[in-house]
Amino acid sequence: MKKNPEDEKHTIDHDMERAANEKVPETTVENKIQNDIEKLQKQLSESESLIGTYKDQLLRLAAEFENYRKRVEADRIEFIKYSNEKMIRELLPILDDFERALANSKSKNPSQSQNSDLAGESFYKGVQLIYQKLFKLLEDKGVKPIDSIGKEFDVTYHDVLMQVPRSDIPPHIIIEEIERGYTLYGKVIKHAKVIVAAPSPDDFKDQSTAEGSDPEQTGKV
Repeated sequence: MKKNPEDEKHTIDHDMERAANEKVPETTVENKIQNDIEKLQKQLSESESLIGTYKDQLLRLAAEFENYRKRVEADRIEFIKYSNEKMIRELLPILDDFERALANSKSKNPSQSQNSDLAGESFYKGVQLIYQKLFKLLEDKGVKPIDSIGKEFDVTYHDVLMQVPRSDIPPHIIIEEIERGYTLYGKVIKHAKVIVAAPSPDDFKDQSTAEGSDPEQTGKV
């Protein structure tokens, strides 16, 4: 068991007093004092080393706790962001129905048809207003439509329903959007259903003609 420094000091004082009373040789007393001092220095060194070890452990634990706290906070924020995902997925088909209804009745829009009555005009505008409110509500919750028309097909965002040969548009470019896709805070929750351009038969014909007229191909088996 390690002695308390105060006890060691008391022992040294006691040895010096006893040496004075008993007339112990001065050399013996000095050696005893030197040994006690060395013991105290060793204990001090060990204590400082132990303090350094405890300090390192404390700092490590504090860093680990801070990392844990940040992970928990990030998980909490992530959970809150996507807590409405299931409900939003269920609302998207209704949004699609509104879009289809408005698109189908667009040709009958009173602003474009002189035969439409005021009731028809009010109904169309009412449906359009409801659609806009629903879209704004979802947008405020982090929902964004995927921009598809004119973009290159990307399996991350699009599902191909059909490929149409086109000579005026490069292959794999989206030419029509059948059903809109959506993201929730950047995460795809509904892929866009699209039609993309494919090489036209004329493109293959022109390519074959060009290959056939290549001088390097002439005479090859």
